[in-house]
Amino acid sequence: MADLKQIAENLIQGKAPQVKELVQKAVDEGEDVQKILNEGLLRGMNVVGDKFKKNEFYVPEVLIAARAMKEGMQILRPLLTEEDIKGTGTVVLGTVRGDLHDIGKNLVGMMLEGAAFGVVDLGVDVAPEKFVQVAQEKNADIIGLSALLTTTMPAMKDVVSSLNKSNLKGKIKVMIGGAPVTQDYADEIGADGYAPDAASAVDKAKELLPA
Repeated sequence: MADLKQIAENLIQGKAPQVKELVQKAVDEGEDVQKILNEGLLRGMNVVGDKFKKNEFYVPEVLIAARAMKEGMQILRPLLTEEDIKGTGTVVLGTVRGDLHDIGKNLVGMMLEGAAFGVVDLGVDVAPEKFVQVAQEKNADIIGLSALLTTTMPAMKDVVSSLNKSNLKGKIKVMIGGAPVTQDYADEIGADGYAPDAASAVDKAKELLPA
């Protein structure tokens, strides 16, 4: 029978072709799709996230592991859709208006995908109304905002205000992050959560999901 532990180990090492091959093999052998996801890919990605938090892994290792995760997910995603297996939740992600930095945002997106979240990445320099509009269209659970400049941080407040003015107030949570951003700032603008790094962003996103 398929060795799911091997999938996790290869993912941690960022061996994308091996992950793809092992996931396909597990599917061909009739292994439960949800089990492959949870005990293979997600278990591996959880270890990567943990190592990243402890500074045992750095951005390049995380990106390589996330690429391996993507290869495995390409095989599983259509099967999960077929079985109508719900992912963790949906996050609309973007860098706020006036800010063009995206490395941190991309990393958060990959880590969220690695935790089976659906991620809608709006890119950089995104207007507050756009976040709210897409969150509504995609029936999102969370809006994730990134800023790397202190000058663009006020745009995060604009997103929260824009959401509060819509009929989505209280239905969609707002999570913020980025180098100059702090928990105090999140509290000040009324955001629901703050994460200091990509791995913590996944934990925070899970925390913010409706029970």
